[in-house]
Amino acid sequence: MNSLMKTTPIKSSSMPFSSEDQFRADGNNNVPPPQGYRRFAWRSGNGTNSLLFEQRAVAVNLGLFGALLLASVIYLSLGSVKVAPMAVLQALFGNADMMASFVVQELRLPRLAAAASTGAAFALAGILMQTLARNRLATPGIIGIDNGATAFAVASIVGLGVSIAPPAMALAGATTAAVLTFGLAAGNGTQGYRFIVAGIGVGAVFGAITQLMLARVAIDTANAAYPWTVGSLNARPSGALQLLMLGLALGLVAAMALTRSLTLLRFKDATASGLGVNVKRRRLEVLLLSVALTGLAVAVAGPVGMVGLIGPEIARSMSSSRSVPVLAATLAGALVMVLADLAGRTLLAPIEIPVGIVTAVVGGPWLLWILMRPQRSFT
Repeated sequence: MNSLMKTTPIKSSSMPFSSEDQFRADGNNNVPPPQGYRRFAWRSGNGTNSLLFEQRAVAVNLGLFGALLLASVIYLSLGSVKVAPMAVLQALFGNADMMASFVVQELRLPRLAAAASTGAAFALAGILMQTLARNRLATPGIIGIDNGATAFAVASIVGLGVSIAPPAMALAGATTAAVLTFGLAAGNGTQGYRFIVAGIGVGAVFGAITQLMLARVAIDTANAAYPWTVGSLNARPSGALQLLMLGLALGLVAAMALTRSLTLLRFKDATASGLGVNVKRRRLEVLLLSVALTGLAVAVAGPVGMVGLIGPEIARSMSSSRSVPVLAATLAGALVMVLADLAGRTLLAPIEIPVGIVTAVVGGPWLLWILMRPQRSFT
């Protein structure tokens, strides 16, 4: 009996790790990562740390970012005054001639920043709202948030006794439309077609209010407010653009931090709660983030809500269904907006087509395709 018994020596206190501690430190390196993921591990003072990256998501994000950079160079090159791509790069670094530097830096670069920022904000708000409602059609444009922001912004321009700046009014209008939509859809929350129908009704009411305000003011005032009704990047307010870029940076960081919760919110509430998600709190945070991004984007470009539908759908078609493609949707939205504004500037030059009309022409068939295409499973 005694010959079968073995004793295990106890490590002295001078040893930094016990065998169990060492297993905890190195165990992650011995377990292969899930299929489709790659692990990056490193040692630090606290032991071994590791991160998992989904290979397909990294490839999609890098591809969309590269496409956005290429589209940006083409955007800065084409126009009434053509600038060679190499001259564009030189102008960006201040090494080009005066004419090229003026065209690129003063005329086209601010508009490019507005196009990319508004497209990214609309798409990010769109995928957040779609995830919240578990419906691919629940974008801020379709459920009336865009029209609410537009109506309040137009009210500040036509001077109906309101002296607040359009960005602040647009944010207030987006919040008002969201509250009305959720109130009318009471009982079903953000799920089901009642939420969509309520949003369409709220958007129609705000759209009618906007047209009524424009019909009762002088023609010059109506012309000044007209770009807000169709979506345009002409005469974009610089202060609103800076506020949008700041809000987009903070909103993207917040959305990336909420990625795990967003992934679980696609399932039933009981499942998400069982996996540790505070459903009510997360829904409120996602809703506020989506409304803020929509209001800031409308304050710069007006209602270009179709980007909030096209961008997320592009990201989902390229990404896996394991998680919500927040970053991919943001990049896809920026890319769509840049290409749409480029087409509007150049197709019928010198006549310029507002970017909202271009996205509506493209987004209509896209909406029909979404309705006919079966929804992907999350599993």
